[in-house]
Amino acid sequence: MAVVSRNHLQTPGKLCVVLLGAAASLGAASAEAADLPAPSAGVDWYTGAQQQAVDDSWAVAVDGSTSITSNSSAFGSVTATTSLGSPPTVSGVRVRVEGVAGTYSYPGQAVGARVSGYQQEGSALAGYEWIWRDAALAGYIGFNVRSNQLSIADPGNPVVGTGVGLKVAGNFYATPTDRTMVSAYGSYSTKFNAYYSRFRVGYMVADGVYIGPEALFLGDDFFRQYRVGAHLSGLTFGPVQMSLAAGYVRDRIQGTGYYSSIEARANF
Repeated sequence: MAVVSRNHLQTPGKLCVVLLGAAASLGAASAEAADLPAPSAGVDWYTGAQQQAVDDSWAVAVDGSTSITSNSSAFGSVTATTSLGSPPTVSGVRVRVEGVAGTYSYPGQAVGARVSGYQQEGSALAGYEWIWRDAALAGYIGFNVRSNQLSIADPGNPVVGTGVGLKVAGNFYATPTDRTMVSAYGSYSTKFNAYYSRFRVGYMVADGVYIGPEALFLGDDFFRQYRVGAHLSGLTFGPVQMSLAAGYVRDRIQGTGYYSSIEARANF
């Protein structure tokens, strides 16, 4: 999944007050060589999967992700990406639609009670993806509509209400050697200054399956959070590619805790 959002993922979480972007926002690209992760680098920055043959018969890639933390947050995201005017396995124009939703809670210091929050976000983005033999890079720009509601009014939390923001996002995927991968994703929205970024490296332990560390940084006008953990990417179950991750989280509001995420991609 390009969860920024309070997880999102674009997306991708943002969690404490989490998932802002990602979306998965939480949260793609393609390959033009048989040894590249395919069918799209966007696919692979997300799952880390590597295919042995290029398949350009699909039209839309759909990513889904779920992320939870021990700091009382849970978010999910869905992203659909398609190419315009060219096969998805070559460089060209891309269009992406994202949706993020989740819930979180935190100690409201200004109100002396625990506050629950509910977030929904939708994004529409257009961009371009460059495909090389062992790497892919994509950039997007568009807008997002985000809604945040609180169980009780909290004057200490300015991230409340519904509005529209300008959103930009980018992702990169590469296989520097036959057994290693590097991926990065980032997004930013002017609505609440929401941001989300994730960096992964991996070593192939089985055909197309990578294991390695990951680091995430996310936040908005109210919270800031980072996560450090490990991922297992490239698991394949029929037409679905999956990625699992877990690790440590540090949140400005909630303190320390743990996170876990599951991501999946299918092509249609």
